[in-house]
Amino acid sequence: MAAAFAALLCRFLDISPAFAFAFVFLVFPSLVCSLSFDLPSIGEDDNVSLKLDGDASITPQGIQLTPYYYDAYKLPVNNYKAGRAMYVESLHLWDNDSGDLADFTTRFTFNIDSNGTTPYADGIAFFLAKISKPLSSYPTYGNSLGLTQWKTEKAVDPFVAVVFDTYSINKPLTNILQVVFTGFWNGQYLTDSLSCKIDLRKHLPEFITIGFSAATGIYSERNTVKSWQFNSTSLRSGSEGKNKKKGVVIGLSIGVPILVALLALGICTYHKKMCAEKINNHEVIILGQAMDTEFQMVSTGPKKFSYTELETATNNFAYEYKLGEGGFGGVYRGFLSRLNLDVAVKRVSSGSKQGIKEYAAEVKIISRLRHRNLVPLHGWCHEKGELLLIYEYMPEGSLDSHLFKRNSPLNWGLRYKIAQGLASALSYLHEDWEQCVLHRDIKSSNVLLDSDFNARLGDFGLAWLVDHGNAAEKTISGGTPGYVAPECALTYKTSKESDVYSFGIVALEIACGKKAILGNEPEGGVKMLVEWVWDLYGMGKLLEAVDPKLGRNFVEQEIEQLMMIGLWCAHPDSNCRPKISQALHGLKFQVQLPTLPPKMPKPIYSTSYSSPHWQILEGHTSSGNNSCPSRFTSPSIMDTGSSSSTSHPHTH
Repeated sequence: MAAAFAALLCRFLDISPAFAFAFVFLVFPSLVCSLSFDLPSIGEDDNVSLKLDGDASITPQGIQLTPYYYDAYKLPVNNYKAGRAMYVESLHLWDNDSGDLADFTTRFTFNIDSNGTTPYADGIAFFLAKISKPLSSYPTYGNSLGLTQWKTEKAVDPFVAVVFDTYSINKPLTNILQVVFTGFWNGQYLTDSLSCKIDLRKHLPEFITIGFSAATGIYSERNTVKSWQFNSTSLRSGSEGKNKKKGVVIGLSIGVPILVALLALGICTYHKKMCAEKINNHEVIILGQAMDTEFQMVSTGPKKFSYTELETATNNFAYEYKLGEGGFGGVYRGFLSRLNLDVAVKRVSSGSKQGIKEYAAEVKIISRLRHRNLVPLHGWCHEKGELLLIYEYMPEGSLDSHLFKRNSPLNWGLRYKIAQGLASALSYLHEDWEQCVLHRDIKSSNVLLDSDFNARLGDFGLAWLVDHGNAAEKTISGGTPGYVAPECALTYKTSKESDVYSFGIVALEIACGKKAILGNEPEGGVKMLVEWVWDLYGMGKLLEAVDPKLGRNFVEQEIEQLMMIGLWCAHPDSNCRPKISQALHGLKFQVQLPTLPPKMPKPIYSTSYSSPHWQILEGHTSSGNNSCPSRFTSPSIMDTGSSSSTSHPHTH
């Protein structure tokens, strides 16, 4: 109840979650008698309701209690970790005056995934505890499950736990509550229960924390809590006492004036929001009029649809029709009877100017583009404060879902065709259309696949138009970490070369079956895919980077060519990257590839009073007539002051 009230304060008064919870628990401590909440699909929006400790994190899939990374040989990269996730409110378990014990019921769904490996970790625990120390204050790994100290198995805090054990050796956790569980085993649906009589008042204090914990030892597994529901009964106090009455009076005397002030502030804030929404809606209307005029001048291409038509096509944007969610909003599958066509309807967030700009960019740019490897735009709609784009439905989904999320990965022939199709689309955007289109967000999740597994590049919300031959210009920051060229973070400039860099990363993902960011290193830091592949190339072991899911079912010459082109395109020096048309010719074995240095070049960043730049200080690469004479060393920071007195062998 308190959490729900705090959430309302956050939304209505536009205040921080921390302040809202502090207010609720300061003013109403003696009014909180029971604890009830329902988190039906835990995601990143639930971080207000949950408190994390140790290595736990909240992902779109739920609460991930421990990091989970495996290398190419299915060996754990991130073991010896521990994490806990707890509800932010305490549970009043029993009353000291009356001796009453609260009844409670909890339901949750979870997933334990060992990634198909035979050796797996220790399991997951639901616990009731008095938590006094964070996990960082003592070691707890493996069968300790984040609740006891490692090796000694001594409990730091009193707890009662329900353990879902996947590695049953020397577990120090006992005294289980009644547990009813369901699941599948050998194709059968099973229901069973466990019970143990225990007086919780002898083991736990009045007020406790509830949550989940897990830990890993030499092996790893993904421990994910996907949903959680909890309900407890109210407790009657045996003796009200003067102190409790006094606490209520003090709480109300302080809380009521504060609440009145907050409500007044909320009214002002609400009024400002309404004014802002009116301005945004006005901009949408003006934008819509301009778009209507522009598209009426085009005889063929996308059409204007009514909101009612799209509402009908998607069954009122039903949840089961939802294909995905991004920073822009949601995408829904629908069927348009007018076109007799399955479509994907993208709802662009109209609550900000950036959303309006993304909508305008997609409508203005994609509607004029025609290429077999681009996602076709069939129409648009701007009614009732909504910004909607209608694309052709791609039945095979996105490239990343096949590379990283499915059990039946793409075969090599399809992968090589997809890489060529993506290069062809980018070559059209950069060199073959009337203007140069900089996509600015090329990544595997924006590469969609039609029924024949042809690559279709989509999502032009960050796209930028420049005239051919023009130098890169400063823009707002865009792109996705792992795919953004290193110079973009320094210069804030978008160019053809930065798009080529992103293509190179996707090319490596296609060949290796790994994400652009591999994950945390055991010794700390983050390992990038391009660094890992370049290291193997330097050791003459490039084929060790091939996706193990392919086995030996690939053409060795083609997969080496794709990885070399990926490294070439992802070269840290933008001047050493090829044009995308060169990369496309390389995929067709029509050009000779350059000899890259055995070690990946490292940038040295230097600053002057005018503008930052970076330089290469060691090594040498060349490509045909385009040479990159450079020397490379390990990264460092230099302050050249007035750069006139410093000689740089290569700058840009």
